[in-house]
Amino acid sequence: MAINLTKGQRIDLKKSSGTSLTDFCVGVNWGAIESRGGFLGLGKKVQDIDLDLSAALLDTNGQLCDYIYSPLYRPEILSKFGLPAGKLTAANGALKHTGDDLSGDSGGDDGLDNEIITVNLAGVPPEVGQIFFFLNNCGSEDFSQIPYAKIRMFEGSPTRVKEVFASYNVASEQQYQGKRALIMGRLYRKNGEWKFAAIGDATEDTFVGQTVARIAIEYKNA
Repeated sequence: MAINLTKGQRIDLKKSSGTSLTDFCVGVNWGAIESRGGFLGLGKKVQDIDLDLSAALLDTNGQLCDYIYSPLYRPEILSKFGLPAGKLTAANGALKHTGDDLSGDSGGDDGLDNEIITVNLAGVPPEVGQIFFFLNNCGSEDFSQIPYAKIRMFEGSPTRVKEVFASYNVASEQQYQGKRALIMGRLYRKNGEWKFAAIGDATEDTFVGQTVARIAIEYKNA
């Protein structure tokens, strides 16, 4: 049974059979903002919401060694943070992103993740000690204005969910009002096994470069 993650909570990544997990996924499902509009308010106005799910990989010394974030970010702004152009696959292919969703669900919650990062835990290079997952809102809205933004960690693939380990809803939490970025959690190695720790720190970062820099400085010794 999935648990609702709370800040600081840690979970072991094992299958229900007790064996170690190999296929780990982080998914985010969110909705566009819908309101009445048009003549006499009979129409419907939809405001797209562009959330970006990303990952930062730190080596065993706490240094940024790889990353996944949207290729749509402007290179000239990324360069101000010392970051290269975005990509959807880690260097050795162990982490993959399903692609950038620019709008969110329209017409209600379809129950499907808009963006997913998959992790082949067995394929992560040994020099990688931690993998941080984070969320940025590319628009001017904060999380409290989004109808729903649900995050879940599960075993499986983008097309098949085998077992959900944990989840939480960003939009429903008071602490996320006024915030536009969220450092969700991290995978880390301990005694040769991968574990997951929920972080849940919301920030006012307006660009992915700020969040990557924050992780590299403030969380490298987490």
